[in-house]
Amino acid sequence: MLPFKLIYHPEYDLNLGPHVFPSQKFRLIAEELRREGIAAAEDFLQPAPASDEDMLRAHTAEWVAKLKNGTLSASEVMLLEVPYSRELVNAVWLAAGGTILAGQCALRDGFGCNLGGGFHHAHANHGEGFCAIHDVAVAIRRLQADGAIAKAMVVDTDVHHGNGTAHIFRADASIFTLSIHQLNNYPARKPPSTVDLHLDDRVEDQEYLETLLPALQRALEEFRPDVLFYVGGADPFCEDQLGGLSLTKKGLQERDRRVFLEARQRGVPVATTLAGGYARRVEDTVRIHVNTIVAAREVAISLD
Repeated sequence: MLPFKLIYHPEYDLNLGPHVFPSQKFRLIAEELRREGIAAAEDFLQPAPASDEDMLRAHTAEWVAKLKNGTLSASEVMLLEVPYSRELVNAVWLAAGGTILAGQCALRDGFGCNLGGGFHHAHANHGEGFCAIHDVAVAIRRLQADGAIAKAMVVDTDVHHGNGTAHIFRADASIFTLSIHQLNNYPARKPPSTVDLHLDDRVEDQEYLETLLPALQRALEEFRPDVLFYVGGADPFCEDQLGGLSLTKKGLQERDRRVFLEARQRGVPVATTLAGGYARRVEDTVRIHVNTIVAAREVAISLD
């Protein structure tokens, strides 16, 4: 039994069919965690969809209505880069509910892990880069509205810059955003995060960790958040089709472990989402995400 809860719903799958985004990975991660005995049935919680009220805490009424009513323009669908469907809307509303629940679990247990979410390219008024809504922003705003937190930190380790995160929280001193990403990659325009760590192409494990960890330590010491939302990207992996960094699976797991350890040693709860991941073999993406849960378990047990 895990010392924290995993959040998952079978309908997280975006039902994209043949697509570079392997939306079946959410199901495969849950299955692998059970198959390996890392998690049992009682470790899983199933989220309810986020309410429209919660969605409106981070998104404009016009964008929420377009998604619910299927009235996106052709250019908005092109920017989204995934086909619009009712299954897509259902999946992202559930993912946002899942990240809210992960945040609530983190505040109670120290960790909470959503096996979906991490849709960090979504802006308040549009979606892009496979991201229709910004589940982490929705969750943070909900926790703030509930009075559960005042300040939050977002640590984004996807290979792509968290442009939606930076834009949504750009004028909010209560949110600290840190993005470590490949500079010469999507998106072309990168609005400033609180801290941006721009990496050159083909950076490997050691240089990556030597860049990330001092910045993270400074941020935690100076900002002192009430909760850390971790966007755990699988796509810095050396064999990712949409990435250009050269991290190994071992290096990615060490990244996760060190982020979790730095936060939990300071008493900061961690809510995790699993983002990115476009390896040629979907099994590699699944393994990287499973390792994130293993890293969280290791840290939780070591500090118990």
